[in-house]
Amino acid sequence: MTIWFDMDGTIADLYGVENWLEYLIAEDTTPYDIAKPLVNLSYLARLLNQLQKEGYEVGIVSWLAREKSAFYDELVTESKLGWLNQHLKSVNWDKILIVPYGTDKLNVTGGGILFDDEEPNRTNWGNGAFEPNKIFEVLRDLM
Repeated sequence: MTIWFDMDGTIADLYGVENWLEYLIAEDTTPYDIAKPLVNLSYLARLLNQLQKEGYEVGIVSWLAREKSAFYDELVTESKLGWLNQHLKSVNWDKILIVPYGTDKLNVTGGGILFDDEEPNRTNWGNGAFEPNKIFEVLRDLM
């Protein structure tokens, strides 16, 4: 089974960056680059590494910006990968999917467990989808 994490609004505080939307409309990746963590990432990394030892896979499934060009999609993908490398470098992700805005996450992942701040994504996912504030509780229960 794979444990999936959304990034923006789930583990990275993109929306807490001042003027984040204006940056995205201007095709500037600054909010992706400077977003602060929303959870204790060292604890998250320890849990994920332990769960991988127990046979779980871990992955990222995150949308690109709504306002975009193909070039900006590449820049956003690089920024998101850079953020993960900076903040969760000890996690060996099994899968990282950076997909177009609005992509059905269940269809591209095949299911598992999802942590996502977007209620429509959780509803579409069904059982096994959780709000970000449940990350540590759910992961501890898997052990």
